[in-house]
Amino acid sequence: MPELPEVEVTRRGISPHLIGATIVDVRLSGKALRWPLAADAAAHLAGQEIVAVDRRGKYLLIETAPGWLIVHLGMSGRLSVLADGVPQGPWDHADVVVTGVGVDGNQLLRLTDPRRFGAVVWHARADGPLAEHKLLAALGVEPFSVGFDARRLHQLTRNRRTAIKQVLLAGAIVVGVGNIYASEALFLAGISPTTAAGKLSMARCERLVAAIRDVLGRAIAAGGSTLRDFAHSDGTPGYFQLETAVYGRADQPCRVCGNAVRAIRQGQRATFWCAHCQH
Repeated sequence: MPELPEVEVTRRGISPHLIGATIVDVRLSGKALRWPLAADAAAHLAGQEIVAVDRRGKYLLIETAPGWLIVHLGMSGRLSVLADGVPQGPWDHADVVVTGVGVDGNQLLRLTDPRRFGAVVWHARADGPLAEHKLLAALGVEPFSVGFDARRLHQLTRNRRTAIKQVLLAGAIVVGVGNIYASEALFLAGISPTTAAGKLSMARCERLVAAIRDVLGRAIAAGGSTLRDFAHSDGTPGYFQLETAVYGRADQPCRVCGNAVRAIRQGQRATFWCAHCQH
């Protein structure tokens, strides 16, 4: 699943093609997405200028004067910037056709999602603050924001018996720490993924906050991770998976101590860790 680094890389890739452009048309394939865009919302977008492309957690927010398109890449989705006229394939679901940003003719932003877990939904300003939309309202703080610090992490994990990795994946405290990045951050912080969240000391919370920011920052710089389907808006892959310390390295030697990396299942997700380096 595309996580925060992949979504942020996508945002940076599509923004130059969209900000300042005018929406010419929105074309829907008619195939069902988990959260599809209503046809009448698509009609209202024609003629609107895109004023910003932001991100909240794993959601992309394409802003116009009357409201926002909220885009989620689902389990296997990606966005591509193409010349207008490229026909839709069997897994393409929505095209946002734009004009007016440094190119001759129209371009389109295309959502491709083979598993159809993605979303393209509309939130009008008249419907209230964007932060109160049902897809965004329960999200935790952004990991690079001043609101995410050791004190907050420590406070919100008190009396929590759930394993810390599961707490990170839930996204209610901090958003965007997906499966790869939770394993990597916990390794960097020296914390076992099975540790009950409520047992973390303030010192360990400080290490974990720093590790989460470090791992996510390096992943963004590497273009995210491409394990199966993810690609940038220009079609190139991410490369963070080539530098992971533990993720995907079961039975291989730990890069720090040389002991074998272990693999377990937590909540139906694979967890990779070093029992010698993480306690």
